[in-house]
Amino acid sequence: MKKAVHKAIPPTVSIRLSGTGGQGLVLMGHLLAEALGIHGNLNVVLTKAYGPEARGGASRTDIIVGPGEINDLGASHVDILVCLSQQACDKFYPNLVPRGLFIVDSTNVPVVPTTRAIEHPLTQTAIESAKNKMVTNVIALGLLASLTRFAPKSAFSQALEDGIKERFLELNQKAFDIGWQMGRKSLEAMPATQRDQLESYRQLLLPEEAVKPKAPKKPKAPAKTE
Repeated sequence: MKKAVHKAIPPTVSIRLSGTGGQGLVLMGHLLAEALGIHGNLNVVLTKAYGPEARGGASRTDIIVGPGEINDLGASHVDILVCLSQQACDKFYPNLVPRGLFIVDSTNVPVVPTTRAIEHPLTQTAIESAKNKMVTNVIALGLLASLTRFAPKSAFSQALEDGIKERFLELNQKAFDIGWQMGRKSLEAMPATQRDQLESYRQLLLPEEAVKPKAPKKPKAPAKTE
């Protein structure tokens, strides 16, 4: 009798973007998926919440990303969670894995269930720095992209050019840059355990990049003697 051959499950990272209807989660998800999948050379599955959830209640967009074949069409767990509303935080935080990355908009999420969250006043920043509340989602995207580094910044720039109408492009590029700088500052202040977790996700998705050895330094030429 032949033994059953069990194929190894390809590694994936599940990202959930959550908030309320009207916060631009679908656009944010499409921009992230295009940056990672088309310009970042990763495989991506995207699912969105429709129906009553998407009209004022807690809504979500899920992106499953991996270096190989993706067998799951829905996220069975959440490795990275972004919450732009209190309702979304209350509903989806229990789905986050114990050491997962947790980003919240502190403008709209006053009650955070853990001290491990990365908190930024995203909506307030959109109003004060970008002069437009509607780009909160793109600021959040820039923050997420900078923290995770699953694709280069140029991949997101291209996704913005492809997905945003020309008359709104400059505003959204500015918003993304604001979020990107937020992410850089957060990385500097982040505890080592969280940085290690982010690096483990990068090694999962970008193994060649993660283990690529540094180029050896060229030996100095011996000094010439007269």
